[in-house]
Amino acid sequence: MSRFNVRKVAVLGAGVMGAQIAAHLVNVKVPVVLFDLPAKEGPKNSIALRAIDNLKKLKPSPLGVADDAVLIQPANYEEHMALLGECDLVIEAIAERMDWKTDLYHRIAPFVAPQAILASNTSGLSITRLSEALPESIRPRFCGIHFFNPPRYMQLVELIATPATQGDILDALEAFVTTTLGKGVVRAKDTPNFIANRIGIAGMLSTMKEVENYGLSFDVVDDLTGKKLGRASSGTFRTADVVGLDTMAHVIKTLQDNLSLDTDPFYGSFGTPPVLARLIELGNLGQKTKAGFYKKVGRDVLRFDLASGDYVSAGEKADAVYERMLKKPAAERLKLLRNAEGPQGRFLWAILRNSFHYAAVHLATIAHTARDVDQAMRWGFGMKQGPFELWQEAGWLEVARMVQEDIDAGKALCKAPLPAWVFEGPVAQAGGVHTAEGSWNPSSGCFEPRRELPVYRRQLFPELLLGEGGARPDASGQTVFENDGLRLWTLPEAGGDVLIASLRSKMHTLGPDVIEGLAEAVDRAEADYRGLVIWSPDEPFSAGADLQAMLPGFLMGGVAAIDEAEAELQRIMLRIRYANVPVVAAIRGLALGGGCELAVHCARRVAHMESYVGLVEVGVGLIPGGGGLTYIARRAAENARLSTGKDLLPFLTEGFTAAAMAKVGTSALESRKLGYLLESDLVVAHRDELLHVALNEARAMAEGGWRPPLKRQFPVAGRDARATILGQLVNMRDGGFISAHDFHIAEKIATVLTGGDVDPGTLVTEDYLMTLERRAFGSLLTHPKTQERIMAMLSTGKPLRN
Repeated sequence: MSRFNVRKVAVLGAGVMGAQIAAHLVNVKVPVVLFDLPAKEGPKNSIALRAIDNLKKLKPSPLGVADDAVLIQPANYEEHMALLGECDLVIEAIAERMDWKTDLYHRIAPFVAPQAILASNTSGLSITRLSEALPESIRPRFCGIHFFNPPRYMQLVELIATPATQGDILDALEAFVTTTLGKGVVRAKDTPNFIANRIGIAGMLSTMKEVENYGLSFDVVDDLTGKKLGRASSGTFRTADVVGLDTMAHVIKTLQDNLSLDTDPFYGSFGTPPVLARLIELGNLGQKTKAGFYKKVGRDVLRFDLASGDYVSAGEKADAVYERMLKKPAAERLKLLRNAEGPQGRFLWAILRNSFHYAAVHLATIAHTARDVDQAMRWGFGMKQGPFELWQEAGWLEVARMVQEDIDAGKALCKAPLPAWVFEGPVAQAGGVHTAEGSWNPSSGCFEPRRELPVYRRQLFPELLLGEGGARPDASGQTVFENDGLRLWTLPEAGGDVLIASLRSKMHTLGPDVIEGLAEAVDRAEADYRGLVIWSPDEPFSAGADLQAMLPGFLMGGVAAIDEAEAELQRIMLRIRYANVPVVAAIRGLALGGGCELAVHCARRVAHMESYVGLVEVGVGLIPGGGGLTYIARRAAENARLSTGKDLLPFLTEGFTAAAMAKVGTSALESRKLGYLLESDLVVAHRDELLHVALNEARAMAEGGWRPPLKRQFPVAGRDARATILGQLVNMRDGGFISAHDFHIAEKIATVLTGGDVDPGTLVTEDYLMTLERRAFGSLLTHPKTQERIMAMLSTGKPLRN
């Protein structure tokens, strides 16, 4: 097909998933119509309208900015079917009932545009059977499109073709889902629950079965199966609560209804767990009903106890010995767990063994390659590694031997042996399923490379699996300078004419080495390149100034030493702002404190959707000292200049509030609303496209004859505005909303932002305000309560309110 031009999308079904899919489409600027049944009472669009309104209340938020909910157009099947003809993509997301879905297809088919793709967001129903309800003319443009909950945050989208689906249709949809929606696409075979839910739900059922076998509580299991195991921090049962226990039960029922012992030797373990059945009977469906495996009462978290049928206190942790075991290298770790004597260790080995066993037995029927399985489990279930990756890292044949021994001894979930390809042939010889040539396809009997679609050329460094071939940023390009904190390099295959600065420090904090490297970067970029991009291959962009590096200087040289360090930080910020080449910040993840200041002083920002930007220094009892407050004051003056009013205070208010309350944007879109990104900055949906877009942006700016701004004075709000702000702060302090030290810090922020004891409208320079920043920063650093906050942050990683 020609270019897939998506002008508008229709989402059919305003339930939990449908509404959130619509929200994410709005996040990426795709016009969307959200359909549901006509209401029996009141306005016909009431069902869709309630769903849209509810989006603003959900946590984590499905919307980048809550106010954007109004951009979703509500509709119903009685009055607005003609709107379908305006849509290039129609996503059906109604309840998981084959009969309901096919009935809806009969109703909408006459209205679907001739060029539109129709896709079902079913979590496991047969796409081929669904397609049989459609006219022959639509079937080539029909497929499955399975988003994971919550769709804004979960990376995975499974695409499932029917025998009639045109290849170019699926390619076009994959390109749209990848670049526009920012998702990782896995193509699954049309089997029950596809790939991720097939492996993942089988894994959850296995976990519940082994929990019964070893007598463990839900909180201990979640502690074991969360981050310690390299999986989502929510573990097993909290994840189930987030997904919804009714949704989980439906996916289990899909397995029960569509499989048998003849088609799946693990079928005997697919029974609905008694605890799940009981919770559903009680109407406790998880997060959506505020009770499931867990329930929050006030500040206390309780867990369900099946024996008593009631909720009991939660919070028990796993034995520390297993935390130490799980930090060992993979081969040693699995052997220790297999030989463990305690129930927690034996439980961990059992669920890992079961995952290896299930994935190997079903690989040929559910997926094209082992890559699809591991990517699906990474992106759909938040795993650090998929099952085949961990197996391969731990030693392919040795782990295979251990698993087969347990199968033979009757310890596994079923007696099905591991497939022959596990022990013989190319996989055994290569030591695993992922190689430089590609990933194992048991159907073709060879290692297959990734799909080569034009959209993937935008991913200069795509996320790779263990053992997989491909470019890795740390080993790519040509290094032109490096120290312990930063690497400067170019990428000849991407033109080589834009310099890249990649931070290496822990959390990419801004210490002396990074500041030295950034100065070197600007010098070299101005001398030999068309631009500079600040991009690191891993998150965060930067967590701010390096407090630990700062403390020795303070202890030895006092405030004077810190003043010089802050002055050096401010100088590099201004050097970047006034560089004679465009400097582009490629932001992904956190950009806090000094990281935010670094970003705002660049000529342009290219931010991944999930970028969280803010000035958070008040959390450690300080104020932004790297030009952040100067930036807010300057932007306020620039915005006021475009207004007919002469009062600067209204333009300062939001910036002051954001800095004084340490507000952090919960998305790139909200960070823009806070003023840390501008309308001219770009937001990129796919994290692996960030470098490509940033390099092209720097190159385009240079091609357009970009020049840095001229240094100029700008007006400040002065003492009157400062007095107004302080009056409001006094009320907050006296009302108990902020502490005395919070008031003291906010007073310092107000002083810098308004220019201090000067007349309203006084013209100042950036250097003047930065001097005020340094003075305030230094005075706060000597304050005992600030020192308490700093030490608390360094020792616990959490802010202290004092």
